[in-house]
Amino acid sequence: MSFDDLLDAFQGGRLSREELKRHLVRETFADQGAAKIDHHRQLRTNHPEVVFCQGKTPDQVVLAFAELARATGRALGTRADAGHLERVSRDLEVIFDPLSRLLIHDPGPRPEPRGKIVVVSAGTSDLPVAEEAAQTAEFLGSAVVRHLDCGVAGVHRLLAVMDEFCAARAVIAVAGMDGALASVVSGVCAPPVIAVPTSVGYGSSFGGLAALLTMLNSCAPGVGVVNIDNGFGAGYLAHVINMQGEK
Repeated sequence: MSFDDLLDAFQGGRLSREELKRHLVRETFADQGAAKIDHHRQLRTNHPEVVFCQGKTPDQVVLAFAELARATGRALGTRADAGHLERVSRDLEVIFDPLSRLLIHDPGPRPEPRGKIVVVSAGTSDLPVAEEAAQTAEFLGSAVVRHLDCGVAGVHRLLAVMDEFCAARAVIAVAGMDGALASVVSGVCAPPVIAVPTSVGYGSSFGGLAALLTMLNSCAPGVGVVNIDNGFGAGYLAHVINMQGEK
C-alpha cells in the first residue's frame, strides 16, 4: 500500500488514526540475517525491492521472495538461474525466463499497461539485456514495444520503424560492439534515450567498455547511459520516465 493509499484510507474513514500510525512506524525492514528486506521501499518509491539473485544461494533467494510476496503480493528477481528457480518454485508460483534471467512471482490480476516505452536492440546477441529491460518495465506496469536487430550496420532497419520511437515516452537502446545505436536514435527522435552498453563484441570491445565509452561520449543530446549489461536499471528508469506522462 502506497502513502497515497494510506492517506486515502484514513481520510475515507477506512483506517483509524492508530492503524495509520502502526503502518507508518512499523518495522521498516525484515532482518533475515544475510539480507534485510526493505518493506518501506514501495512507500518511498512506489515499487517494492527487487532481488538481485546472482551471488545468492537458492535458500537466500527464496527467503527474500517469500518475504516480498507476503508484504506486496509479488516479487521480481534478476540474474537468476535454474537453481534459484528450482528452490523458489517449491514455495511460490513463479515464471522464469532463461533469456532475460528474470524470476517473477506475480499471480495477478495485472492492471492494464500504461504509456509507451520502445526497446530497440542492435543485434540478436544483445537480446538477453534487451529482454531484461523490456520485461522489467512490463513488470512495473509500462507498455513496451520491441524492435530487435536494428543496428547501425543496416540503419535502414531502424529508419523503417522510426514512427514508433517518436510516439514513445522513453526509448531504451541496447547495443554492444561500437555502441553507436543510441546516438543514432537520439538524433532522429524526441523522447529521452536510455543507452545500455552490452558486453557483446570482439576483443577490442573490452567486455562492453568500448560501447560504454561511445555512449558516454555521444554527441546527440538526450542520451543517458546505464552500466554495462544493466537491462534492469534501464527498464526501471524508463518506467519512471514513462509514468511522468500519466500524472
